[in-house]
Parts: sequence; C-alpha cells; structure tokens
Amino acid sequence: MKTTYIAERLFDGEQFHHNVPLSVVDGHIVAWNTLAGGREVRLNGTLVPGFIDVQVNGGGGVLFNDSPTLAGIAAIVTAHARFGTTAMLPTLITDRLEVMERAADAVAEALVKGMPGVLGIHFEGPHLSVPKKGVHPQQHIRRIGERELALLCREELGQRVVTLAPENVAPEVIRALVDSGARVCLGHSNADYDTVQAALAAGASGFTHLFNAMSPLTSREPGMVGAALESRETWCGMIVDGHHVHPAAARIAIAAKPKGKIMLVTDAMPPVGQEQASSFELFGSRVLRQGDRLNAMTGELAGCVLDMAGAVQNTVAMLGVAQAEAIRMATLYPAEFLGLADSIGTLKPGMRADMVLLDDAGKCLGTWMAGVQVFGL
Repeated sequence: MKTTYIAERLFDGEQFHHNVPLSVVDGHIVAWNTLAGGREVRLNGTLVPGFIDVQVNGGGGVLFNDSPTLAGIAAIVTAHARFGTTAMLPTLITDRLEVMERAADAVAEALVKGMPGVLGIHFEGPHLSVPKKGVHPQQHIRRIGERELALLCREELGQRVVTLAPENVAPEVIRALVDSGARVCLGHSNADYDTVQAALAAGASGFTHLFNAMSPLTSREPGMVGAALESRETWCGMIVDGHHVHPAAARIAIAAKPKGKIMLVTDAMPPVGQEQASSFELFGSRVLRQGDRLNAMTGELAGCVLDMAGAVQNTVAMLGVAQAEAIRMATLYPAEFLGLADSIGTLKPGMRADMVLLDDAGKCLGTWMAGVQVFGL
C-alpha cells in the first residue's frame, strides 16, 4: 500500500522544502515532490531522515553488556526510537570473551529476523589502553587472541565497528580486521602520533568519541587528537552533551576536519528513555546520574544520557552549527562512514523510509523505521 506524507517542512538531506509530498511503498521512498496517490498523511512539523547512532551502550534501563540478548537489543532500540534513532550499532564495552560471543550471536539473530533499527555491532574494547580506559573494567582489558579475532571477523554480524588502542594491536591485525569488512576506530588509547599513523596506514578509518580517552594534542606531540584532526579521510564520532567536549574544542574539530567527517554519537547508557532513572550498576560499581551527566563513583564520566535528537539540538545551540548540517551529522555522515549512504541517511527515491518528525524545538514527535511508525501519535 502506498502512503504519501505531506509535511509542513521536509529536509531531504540537502535542503529544506515546504509541503512536499513523499510517497512510501514497502518501506522505501518511491516518489518525491509529486502527489502519487495512495493514503495521504499530513504532518505538522519538520520531517528529516532517521538518525543513525554508531555507539549505543544501552537505553530503556538496559545495558547491552548485561543483556546481550535479542530482548535486550529490542529494548534498547525501542528506547532510542523515542528520540529519532532509526538505525544503530548496539555497542558492547570491554568484557569477557563469553559475553562478546553472546552479544555477537544476539546481533546475528536480530539481523536474520530483520529486527528494525539494528545495523550490526560495535565492539568498544577490550583491546584498549589501561591509562585511557575510562570506566572500562581493567580486569578485562587484554591483548587480542585468535578466538577474539575470529569473532570480530564474523561476516554475519552486519556492520562491524571495532574500537581499539593501536599501541596494543599490531598494524597487521588491524589490516586483517579491515580486510574482513570491519571498520576499525581508534580510541581509549595513549598512542603517540607515529603509532596512530601506522594504524591509519593499516586501514583504520575512524576515531571513537574524539578528545575523550585519547592522547591529547600538544605543541611537540600531536597525539591521537592531533592525528585525528589532521587526517582528511577518517571520521570522528563526537559526543555533544556539554560535558564530554567543550563547545570551543568541538567547534575547532568541525573547522579542522573536512565537511562530512564529524558524526554525532550518543555513547548512551541505560537511563536514556527513563526520566526517573538516577543510577545504575556497571561491572559492580555504581554510576550516578546528576541531571544529564553520568559519573562513576571514582569521578570519571561514564557514558551519557544523551539521545540523538538532543545531540542535534545541542550541536545547533551550543556550537552554532546550522540545523541542516547538524542533521547531516546525525544522518548522512554516519551512513557514509558505514558505507550505507545508498540506502539510508537521506529522504530521496530509492532510500529506505527511515524518518523522524521534529517540532520547532527539535524534539521528536514521530519515528518511522522502513515506513512503519514506531513512535508518535
């Protein structure tokens, strides 16, 4: 059945339009800017492409590490759909190999069953740097073994992102991961500039939550931050919540990188989607919520209660980025990073009908995954 949506305002990925019809059949956009028949639905607000989040640890009271199951993934997807996320990589932080395998099996099952919203998996660790571990459990940080390498190379896991510290993973291993189809991001690392360059030459293509948990840029040692900002080809995820990155540092990064190479991520934790949630357990330690900030008992930032609609709003309000560009940072650019820009990330004929309706303040009023409304009245 064809459904034609006519929104007050529509952002197609390039520019805004007013009262432009958009027709959907079988989950895909089939016509644009023409009344092509079918059921008509008028939408009050701004219709934009669905948000794509490549770093989602949890939501709806669920931490992926604690619930590496199909039900756990479904709960996380449902929580983030309230805030416009239509595609994500459930993210497993540093843990035991057995937990990694269970998470991988759950994602593989979700993909086989066609669970909406799931693109693959992000393994953030365990092959990280202890000095830059953040809240990752030190007891599980380790060198990569054959069994882990085989797990990270499993093709049935869809889009695979692996965050690692290049001082602990040899360039030839990075190359093997990339050759398997994984996207390697560098992060939680104290690597020097030359070590980062070797990892990039081996095929690493991204940096995980730029500025956070990585060697800084200084005058005589550029560190990982300097290498990330200098690189023209790589993508950088950035957490725009007002806590992880100072607005001035975020603006510098946006100015330094080529357009399209900074993408918004949430690094979301279980409280997202739970307005009353105040704290949760993380590997036996308490994480406290104070407003929109999460801290471990030892003081470190412990992920976020940020959602993608909020990240876009913050990028406009805190950084002075135009709304169109902020939306691209949450849609087109992560799609390009994942190599999926031919199917998601814009609202044009042939694309999957992943859509979000926003009000004038940028809050999510409705969410559609493959043409099916999963949130909103």
